[in-house]
Amino acid sequence: MSEKVLVGGVGMIPFSKPGASPSYTDMGAEAVRRALADAGIGYEQVQQAYVGYVYGDSTCGQTALYEVGLTGIPVVNVNNNCSTGSTALYLARQAVALGDADCVLALGFEQMQAGALKSHWDDRPKTRARFAHVLQDLTADVADLPQALRTFGGAGREHMQKYGTKMETFAAIRAKASRHAANNPLALFRNVVTTEEVMNDKVMWPGVMTRLMACPPTCGAAAALIVSEKFAKKHGLRTDVQILAQAMATDPVESFDPPSMISYAGFHMAQAAANKVYEKAGVNPKDIRVAELHDCFAHNELLSYEALGLCGIGEGEKFVMDGDNTYGGRVVTNSSGGLLSKGHPLGATGLAQCYELTHQLRGTADKRQVEGAKLALQHNIGLGGACVVTLYGKA
Repeated sequence: MSEKVLVGGVGMIPFSKPGASPSYTDMGAEAVRRALADAGIGYEQVQQAYVGYVYGDSTCGQTALYEVGLTGIPVVNVNNNCSTGSTALYLARQAVALGDADCVLALGFEQMQAGALKSHWDDRPKTRARFAHVLQDLTADVADLPQALRTFGGAGREHMQKYGTKMETFAAIRAKASRHAANNPLALFRNVVTTEEVMNDKVMWPGVMTRLMACPPTCGAAAALIVSEKFAKKHGLRTDVQILAQAMATDPVESFDPPSMISYAGFHMAQAAANKVYEKAGVNPKDIRVAELHDCFAHNELLSYEALGLCGIGEGEKFVMDGDNTYGGRVVTNSSGGLLSKGHPLGATGLAQCYELTHQLRGTADKRQVEGAKLALQHNIGLGGACVVTLYGKA
């Protein structure tokens, strides 16, 4: 039998620039303390922990948690690229749903370095090396650009070529993110920018991308306590936010064949995970009013609208131009400011999304509150690859 799974508490610290943050141990421990305080329980009641980070040595999870307490619980370290935080959440939810534990901690943190993402290993095969030819062949004209920029910028360019999407549409997504982040005290960038200012920023890829269309390297931490209904009732925790359905997908054949940058950037993973979630929960994507999407680049947010069924294939630009991605529209996307403005500390991102959506369903998101939100969708993707889609419901 499957237990009802609730979000019993959430915690998050303000995101900051590399070099300006505390250590990962301090960030992780503080996020846990905030989640425990939010739930109203002590660390000694946590039975298991799943801790996500990308850039760190083995057992960094224990190192951070030992700052909170030494209780001897199982601690599992998780690394799934940019979907690491949601993968920790996935495992925590699974442990509770299967009845293995009643109170499980999911923690994510990242102490990042400035500059583009890079591998710290040069003496072994790179991830996705078998399929590198797709990226190399389809973006050969910009071979000098960083890999992540080529990947998501290439996907955006393909959408432009296929559907006539304009660069200004991606700029409008970034401007929308800034307006949302202005109301989020935990976001890294809270200054509002216009579509024109995004377009006039430093050009990273002529005709495709400016610097503001890419998320910044960020440090931060976030945590969630995932509990069973019986545990919540026994200990007086909140019972108003439930994980209704969750799915993880990895790359199918279609990610690489036929060669397509949209596919290579994770479209099929997101689509498959979302469809499983909708089917399991018996929900139509048109019923969703608030969503946190993986907008590592403005281009990927638009692609995600289509992959998640929030609009039709090829209709992403119309979705943006009609204002259906913000307050007053169909789905408020990234009310937190998203990765573009809130920041993207890789291991923490999925749990920061959980933090935002939990507050939206509780009705405690302050100026960011989406009125009448009863369903909340989370989408977190990591190339390599893994995509986790989570649907929360208001009890």
